[in-house]
Amino acid sequence: MENQEWVYSDKVKDHFMNPRNFLFGNESQFDYDAVGTVGNPVCGDQMKMYIKVEDNKITDARWKTYGCASAIASTSALSEMIKGKTIDEALKIDAKAIDDYLGNLPKHKFHCSILGHEALADAVKEYEKNHSAGEGI
Repeated sequence: MENQEWVYSDKVKDHFMNPRNFLFGNESQFDYDAVGTVGNPVCGDQMKMYIKVEDNKITDARWKTYGCASAIASTSALSEMIKGKTIDEALKIDAKAIDDYLGNLPKHKFHCSILGHEALADAVKEYEKNHSAGEGI
């Protein structure tokens, strides 16, 4: 293990040390429209992505993550990447786009960017379920 180097890009380090849009404390302090939750029992990471949507655009995003530096950096980066995007545009931000944005995670940590994308997809699914039920009434 002494010779094994964990190489993180400066952007990964920055998002880990200075996470953007992290939801400190109680979720009720953030007026969100939907939350998506995803977890990976193999590595123990769990992510929650909270989104605020107006006129089909994600106007704000907050998150909580239990996981490693790559998981935290991936969720932080994604929360920045989706703001101002339509729901469809945000969903096109896949794991590879998150990884590219961060300057590449170590290969054995790529799954963290997959979890971020899945948490967003779960939040969008909840949003669409909750907001399509009342339309047309």
